[in-house]
Amino acid sequence: MTLPISPSPHLPRSPSRDRRAFLADVGMGFTGLALSAMLQRDGVGSDGHWTPPNGQPHSAPQAKSVIWLFMNGGISHMESFDPKPMLTRYGGKTIAETPFADTQDPAKLALERLVVPDANGNQRNTLYPLQIGFRRHGQSGIEISDWFPQIARQVDKLAIVRSMWTTDSNHGAQTQFHSGRHQNDGDFPNLGAWVHYGLGSLNDNLPQYISIGNREYWNKRDGHYLGPAHDAVPLRVDPGNPLDFSRPARPFSAESQAIGKDLIGRLNALRGVEYPDDPAMAARIASYELAFRMQQSIPEAVDFSGETAETQALYGLDQPHARDFGMQLLAARRLVERGVRFIQIQHGAGGAGSWDAHGGLKTNHAKNSLAVDQPVGGLLEDLDRRGLLNETLVIFASEFGRTPGSQGSDGRDHHIFGFTVWMAGGGLKRGVVHGATDEIGFHAVEDRHYVTDIHATILKQLGLDSRKLEIPGHKRLDIDHGRPIDEIIA
Repeated sequence: MTLPISPSPHLPRSPSRDRRAFLADVGMGFTGLALSAMLQRDGVGSDGHWTPPNGQPHSAPQAKSVIWLFMNGGISHMESFDPKPMLTRYGGKTIAETPFADTQDPAKLALERLVVPDANGNQRNTLYPLQIGFRRHGQSGIEISDWFPQIARQVDKLAIVRSMWTTDSNHGAQTQFHSGRHQNDGDFPNLGAWVHYGLGSLNDNLPQYISIGNREYWNKRDGHYLGPAHDAVPLRVDPGNPLDFSRPARPFSAESQAIGKDLIGRLNALRGVEYPDDPAMAARIASYELAFRMQQSIPEAVDFSGETAETQALYGLDQPHARDFGMQLLAARRLVERGVRFIQIQHGAGGAGSWDAHGGLKTNHAKNSLAVDQPVGGLLEDLDRRGLLNETLVIFASEFGRTPGSQGSDGRDHHIFGFTVWMAGGGLKRGVVHGATDEIGFHAVEDRHYVTDIHATILKQLGLDSRKLEIPGHKRLDIDHGRPIDEIIA
């Protein structure tokens, strides 16, 4: 490994260099830098320049951690958590042949081809019937699709928002849901990066932002202008090899490892003092130190040998179709227990995403729901019985919904004008539905929410004010901040 310790003429020197250099000389390495960070956090030695957040919440938090479950490709909201029986009643008919013609926006209908015949003029674009039944569940009596029976058993824990909307009609909406900005606008930090940036660590032996599951190229990075230190740490649920480069290429004694760690620490500290405003160097210093500690803590966190057979079955580890996702969610619970702040789990990533059912929707959604239903239901039950749900926010989302009309003979297209997200725990109300789409699931018509309203709700429950996290030179739009959905907060 080549260590970049020579000075770079392109990196600015910090006005606080003398104080930092003194502290680094006193502590020689990470001890001095840690002392500097603590003094800065306490406001000691301020040089009048802008400094990042001090790791403390802006208000009393109701939640400590977030488990972010993202279904890539676009789940049909009508066949999951916003059933629309009118689709079945008027299935096979065009909008013009239903009582809903006057309630629909012609431009949006044309965008989704519900009013446009094919080239021959003889193939009508029609409403597509529901492909699965639904029923009411729990004391709340909320209707949920029969494809999600285990999540339905936990319905009285859910706060379901049925009135989401977004603007990217292609799968760049995955990035938009995470960052709040259209992909064409450029690269912006996502929610997990903002949380990581704003709050201190709950456990210094574990990363505070973890990503599990494949991520498509448009969603590979997290921190962007906040810096690489706020990218998620990618994790595999494999005790033998949970992290890339987490093991030495050849065996080293503990003594040799300690010597190497100390040397790297000293060299990085020298460069960090000389050029403290280099974000890549800051990220590298932090990552070396954390990586050493994670060699012991991460494998233990994803080792399920101490979990009972009942708990493993609760997550579906005994079911081949649910095992992979179940392992990820069980790992998420164990990581939250150990103090990880934000865990992002992607299901079905790769290309457009496995939920992208332009054809064969019934087969597609039946298979995907079978993979996630038991693990998600098990996660909610397990968190609750361990007393963790009150301090953990669980989010179940997809980049958009799917059209009420058919695509081809048996599919649905992307739909951005109304879809569903649900949340649970972390100081939210339980067993409630907020917002609504119209009778065929086309428009969000009641209490409409752009995707950053989900972000604002999460940040509020964590005690963060996004406006207090802004940094010079990166003024955010009002819509970037969103509005907390106070109606679902307890």
